[in-house]
Amino acid sequence: MSTDPTPPQIDTSPAWKALQRHAETLQQTTLNQLFAANPQRGSQFSARSSNIYFDYSKDHLTEQTLALLFDLADTANLTTAINDLFDGKPVNNTENRPALHTALRSGGQGKSGVDQEASSVLKQVCEFAEQVRQGTIRGSTGKPFENIVNLGIGGSDLGPRLAVEAFPELHLPSIHSHFVANIDSDDLSAVLPRCSPDTTLFIVSSKSFSTLETLTNANTAKTWLREAGITEQDIARHFVAATGHRAGAVALGISPERIFPVEDWVGGRFSLWSAIGLPLAITLGPEVFKQVLGGAQEMDKHFCETPFARNLPVLHGLQTIWHINFRDYKSRAVLPYVHKLRRLPDYLQQLVMESLGKSTTKEGLNIPYPTGQVIWGSEGTNGQHSFHQLLLQGTETTPIDFITTRTAHCEASSHQQLLSNCLAQSKALMQGKSIAQAHEELLTKGASESQAQLLARHHAVPGNRPSNTLLLDELKPHSLGSLLAFYEHSVYVQSVIWNINAFDQWGVELGKEMGTELFSLLNAPESDSARHNQLDSSTSALLAYLHNSRPPR
Repeated sequence: MSTDPTPPQIDTSPAWKALQRHAETLQQTTLNQLFAANPQRGSQFSARSSNIYFDYSKDHLTEQTLALLFDLADTANLTTAINDLFDGKPVNNTENRPALHTALRSGGQGKSGVDQEASSVLKQVCEFAEQVRQGTIRGSTGKPFENIVNLGIGGSDLGPRLAVEAFPELHLPSIHSHFVANIDSDDLSAVLPRCSPDTTLFIVSSKSFSTLETLTNANTAKTWLREAGITEQDIARHFVAATGHRAGAVALGISPERIFPVEDWVGGRFSLWSAIGLPLAITLGPEVFKQVLGGAQEMDKHFCETPFARNLPVLHGLQTIWHINFRDYKSRAVLPYVHKLRRLPDYLQQLVMESLGKSTTKEGLNIPYPTGQVIWGSEGTNGQHSFHQLLLQGTETTPIDFITTRTAHCEASSHQQLLSNCLAQSKALMQGKSIAQAHEELLTKGASESQAQLLARHHAVPGNRPSNTLLLDELKPHSLGSLLAFYEHSVYVQSVIWNINAFDQWGVELGKEMGTELFSLLNAPESDSARHNQLDSSTSALLAYLHNSRPPR
């Protein structure tokens, strides 16, 4: 734990109070008014990195807003915090360690002191992946592997799954990849019938090697191999591990030479760039994995070196602070208009909500202001036919990140439809449709005056709802790496402003501990457990009902 003097709460700073006063002056200002007052607004409120164009003009902010947000960033010493992250300072103060996911993609050229170590592990991962792809490493019967099954959950699943599913055209035809996360046996049971035991390689991905879901599925996989006639000695040939707990992997029967380290300075939700990326390296190839790393490294450089006014993660992070603390927006929708990025909202849910779901400062003080947002979404245009109704006419305002590509990632005609729909949705959210406009349209379409008056309010759309548009130059592994690093750094910016630790997740541990206790109670006769009396009445009644000892009251 840090022994530095406790800094004053950020909400007591002059910069914060200035933003509060400024927010009040914009309460009655609409987006349509902001655009009418500045014909160049669309280009002025945008920024780009080498492969991402970020349009944030459809938001209730001005040049003064940005200046005040930059003052807030200076008050929170954001520049120093960025340097601390890359220099390997213990920014994860509750566990007294650095957060060096950036070192994993530094190409050995970073400043953290572990960059060479990270490069060494990457080399091992890539060499192993290439041997699997070439058929040099084989299963117990001497056949090349045809199916790769990643057993992991959370950060050991979401990142690799997203990346692998984003580029099906780059898959090695002879190898099929599968991902199993849930402890629900139906998850693994749905995959195994598509695999042959003698040509299946299981990747056990778990930093701690104590994750219940992953170890349960790993043991089920061992049983499956055993029942197929593979001997105990040969079962090890069908397993590899990415973990920070080598002894645990060895105890499961995994050969030491097939255990790739995940260091304690790599957080689970930041671990795609580590040995956890092995499924990516096998399925898409080591060179593609390196391209993803290279894109992230490029965004790292942008984040470190670009002035705040043109810095994509800084702008997005500060804008999110503006939304949460000064506009009272509770959630954010992430809507990729790219089918291959359909897993992105799931990935960002963990990245954002596990990192920023905190209610105490780094010094352990209660936080009097909101932190974090609920992240949700799905691929466009599917969402337009479900939840967009709430976004357009509901009573809550939800900021949106629209994500699409400038260059066609699919058939050209489909891409044009995606682009036009994406741009139309952001325009409709911003401009809306007035009651008068709706009334006139209804009359034009043949409605009577009385019908038009009755229906106009139902057809009106309030507008004045903010959104961003992120345009990737093209959907390539390199640009995906940049996009994911963009969101990582935006999260870090927010954590610095709020003075919270973005790299721990102690709340998650409580549910795990309680789950272990309740598992034992659930599997013990009620009469054998006096512990029932120590439970809350709801949990006790549910257990009793599950034990069929008495009906619920």
